[in-house]
Formats: sequence, C-alpha cells, structure tokens
Amino acid sequence: MSRSSSGIVAGLTAAAIAVVGFLAYQASANVPDETLGKPATAPSASPPASGGAPAQKKKNPLAIPVDSGTGARVVYALAQRRVWLVNQNEQATRSFAVMPSTVSPLPGSYRVTSRSGAVTGSDGVRVEHVVRFTTVNDVSIGFSAAVDGTVSSPDPTLKTGGVRMKVADGNAVWTFATVGSVVVVVP
Repeated sequence: MSRSSSGIVAGLTAAAIAVVGFLAYQASANVPDETLGKPATAPSASPPASGGAPAQKKKNPLAIPVDSGTGARVVYALAQRRVWLVNQNEQATRSFAVMPSTVSPLPGSYRVTSRSGAVTGSDGVRVEHVVRFTTVNDVSIGFSAAVDGTVSSPDPTLKTGGVRMKVADGNAVWTFATVGSVVVVVP
C-alpha cells in the first residue's frame, strides 16, 4: 500500500502544481501591463471604421497667429512668448522665442515710434537695437537684446518694458522694423 499511496500523493501534487500554474497564468493575463512593469500597449491611432470623427491635424506652433493682421509686420504673441517677422507676402521670414518684460502691452496694432542703437534698459542692463512701439503706464515697451547676449527673466519687482531676445534676433528686428513699421500684439 505504501507504493500506491506514494503514487497518489505524487499525482495529487502534480495536479495541484498544474492548477496553481493555470490560475497564475489566468491572473497575469487579466492584470494591466503597467502593473507588471511593461509599457501599456498604445491604443490604435487609426480612425474608427465608421461613425467616428475625423482625426484633427496638430497646429504648427511656428505658424503665424491668426488674427494678426496682414502685410509686413512684427507679430508678438504674449502667451507663446514668440515673435514673427512677416513680410508683405504673408510669409514669416523669421520666428523666435522672447523673454517678456514685467509690463506687457494690450493686444492690438501699434507702430514703431522710436529706435535706439544702444542704451541702458530700465532694469540696468546694457541693451542694443531697441525698437519701441508703445507705452503702458509711463513704461516704454519695445524689443531689445542684451549686449552680453543673456536672455534672462526680468526682476519681478521692477517695472520693465523690454521684450528681450538673442542678439541675432535683435539684429533681425532692428533691420526689419523701422520707425512706422507695424507691430501686432496678440494674446
């Protein structure tokens, strides 16, 4: 009887191991991949077979903002912290990031009122190629580049109007935006 009982025990043990293995497999098949340390499978990018909405195109972040006027102009987008130099053919000849001043102009259309080759900014920084286009609460607002090439955040305790940019971008604005040129500020 010892032979038959050891065979039964071995059979039951093998059956138990098989059941536990099967249950473990079933459990792992129902656990999200992120839990197992694997990346989740990305959902299909193809549109639904029927009745689904068409896929939307991503907006080009460097595209000239809509409602920014027509003709040759400088476009300054406050929220994007970006400037476009737009030619008469409605083509952006240059676009670049800027550092806004602590005092910002309201959205609207302006004209370049004055320019200075090199001055000390309201924050005490030596700047060049200053192109001014409006005044807000006695603070002149304009584009400029720090002579030392830095583009840092302005001191929030100062009322500054210089929209700062890299030296090469400042050179481009200086060449493009003469007195009387249009500057359009958009939100």
